[in-house]
Amino acid sequence: MTIDTALLKYYRAAEEAFPPLPGNVGAGAARKRFREMAQKFATPRPNGVSVEELSLPLDGRELAARLYRPSATSAEPLPLLVYLHGGGWVVGDIDTHDLMTARLALDAHCAVVSVDYRLAPEHPFPAPADDALEAVLWLAEHRPRLGFAMDRLGVAGDSAGAHLAAVAARGANERVAGLVNAQLLIYPVARRRFDNPSNVTNADGPGLRTDEMKWYWEQFLSGAAPSAHDVRAYPLAEPFERTPARALVVAAPYDPLYDDAYEFARFLEANGARVELIDATGMTHGFGRIQAHSEAAAAWMKEVAQRFGAMLRATR
Repeated sequence: MTIDTALLKYYRAAEEAFPPLPGNVGAGAARKRFREMAQKFATPRPNGVSVEELSLPLDGRELAARLYRPSATSAEPLPLLVYLHGGGWVVGDIDTHDLMTARLALDAHCAVVSVDYRLAPEHPFPAPADDALEAVLWLAEHRPRLGFAMDRLGVAGDSAGAHLAAVAARGANERVAGLVNAQLLIYPVARRRFDNPSNVTNADGPGLRTDEMKWYWEQFLSGAAPSAHDVRAYPLAEPFERTPARALVVAAPYDPLYDDAYEFARFLEANGARVELIDATGMTHGFGRIQAHSEAAAAWMKEVAQRFGAMLRATR
């Protein structure tokens, strides 16, 4: 088994266009580079998806968000999926993940709201986690006005966004039992740990390096240090009080976080959740965001979306 050749071609092109930043780069420069790279390699949204800009008025702040709806809909209201983008809690936004969320709405046949949560280190822990939970709760409350199904609510994210999605799903269901029906965790961050086999084997990427993940954790936790038992920072730290929402977990073999995905899946299953796991052969960290550059990555993401759409609609 080897890395998909189309992904390798993309990484070579990206490296030629954007030489590595110095090791002491700040968050602002990293954020700018991530956005510029996404813009250079961006591709058009698929046909059949309508888009609307939203603003979520939360306590003391407003968060930008983007709503995606498949154009071909039935008479029944669509399920709602709240999406948290990846980027190590530091980089990324609703634009850098635009294609990924648009295709997810189309292939899962659901409405997707992508949330532009606050980023570290300007807004370190717990701000991103608070934004994720409060956005889910606000959108859940306003489903009748927005025209979404009242009995189907999902959360999803990739990488650090998957960490936030899991935290939000747990927090929402602790407040209102069964509020979140399903969670999609795409190559999730599970623990602040760097010595497990996948971190060692895939330490130099491509897609993500282990030293980058260390830096992201430092930025995320650069404010008041959380307790070792705080599940908003460390979602595997404590068992669930209520059965977790059913989950689809996606792992990429050529990813420092490969072991995290499996550990997350086992943890949710041990706490009573129904869990499905997709081991995406040949994929690297971040393959969902750059799927337009690899037929194999696009095929994997289509399978992910279709399976999650079925999970979201499944009888409880």
